Amino acid sequence: MFSLIVLKHFYFKGVIMNIIIAERRMRFMLEKTFYKSLLKHSFNIPVKIVFWDGSSVIYGDGTPEVTITFNEKIPMRDITKNASIALGEAYMDKKIEIQGSIQELIESAYESADSFMRSSKFRKFLPKQGHSEKESENDVQSHYDVGNDFYKLWLDDTLTYSCAYFTDGNHDDLTKAQVDKVHHILKKLDPKPGKTLLDIGCGWGTLMLTAAKEYGLKVTGVTLSEEQYRFVKERIEKEGLQDVAEVKLVDYRELGDQKWDYITSVGMFEHVGKENLGFYFKDIQGCLADDGVALIHGITRQQGGAYNGWINKYIFPGGYVPGLEEMIGHIEENHMQIADIEMLRRHYQRTLEIWDMNFNEHRAQILDMMGERFTRMWDLYLQACAASFESGNIDVIQYLITKGPSGKNLPMTRDYMTK
Repeated sequence: MFSLIVLKHFYFKGVIMNIIIAERRMRFMLEKTFYKSLLKHSFNIPVKIVFWDGSSVIYGDGTPEVTITFNEKIPMRDITKNASIALGEAYMDKKIEIQGSIQELIESAYESADSFMRSSKFRKFLPKQGHSEKESENDVQSHYDVGNDFYKLWLDDTLTYSCAYFTDGNHDDLTKAQVDKVHHILKKLDPKPGKTLLDIGCGWGTLMLTAAKEYGLKVTGVTLSEEQYRFVKERIEKEGLQDVAEVKLVDYRELGDQKWDYITSVGMFEHVGKENLGFYFKDIQGCLADDGVALIHGITRQQGGAYNGWINKYIFPGGYVPGLEEMIGHIEENHMQIADIEMLRRHYQRTLEIWDMNFNEHRAQILDMMGERFTRMWDLYLQACAASFESGNIDVIQYLITKGPSGKNLPMTRDYMTK
């Protein structure tokens, strides 16, 4: 009798083990099937996928241009919840390795009509974002207060952290392109010496100080970054510009009733949040003198507004890229008119490519400063953004707007912008 009980025990134990093994095999097969379904139609270039068990598959015709290696399985539930966060974190944590160009890989995913990058079901469940003044301050400081020494390694000599403007056959001199961008913006205002300019989100001060020194304007810059504030304040004192330039560590919503003849805001509105875009333009209208002119420059989607989960979580907390129609609507709602619109998508693609090249030239130093996870994250960010511009997924647009009839105090043709 005892022997029979023992036999039954081991029999049922064996059955249970076989069931567990079968379930694991089934789960393994399902996961592999899920990954293959996810990736099979996601690229318009030949790509090799190496799975965690050493097996591999090639999608597309010809020699693979990029190889993606999964060192570990990424749970299906994480990918279906938010693919950009799950895969971005997996790359940061070396669960995924990519041989070849990350930019080329992501650009091909944006170009492929059936890619998971273009599927809304993989972009849901984004966290709710807040944009109170304190939250906006924290968002800006989390990005821009990483440290000036870090940005100096890969930005140009002017420390300009926005889209450059490449002219006259220039494709590689980033400092010249950033200086040309500043003049391109200021010339669009048709500025007159002695008048006033407000630069919302002034960065490290290149635009506002150029306006003071070369265009004879009295300038005010505002930023929420303590690092940028100290840097610009020191520049003003060092260059003896205290009578014509000031910088404030303040939210642009707290500027009071003062009016300016001109306003510039470069790479700013992407940070204010969808729910605050209308108020952003209301504040611009409120800060402009009658018939004043503003040049608003920032990332916009021609296909409509969008978030990116991974970018929001790790790079720009609170970020939102508005749609073109949305932007125009807010300008009109706040009783301003558009005098000119210019798309600079390819200029930002090239800017990001140079930034990433500079970044990787200093990669060893950045690894020492910031650690491997941050370094992989930032490289992915720069290349992914370059791919997004290259594919037309996002654009960067300059809006020349007036408080009053469009272009009332501007020349009648665009020729003045290039003289």
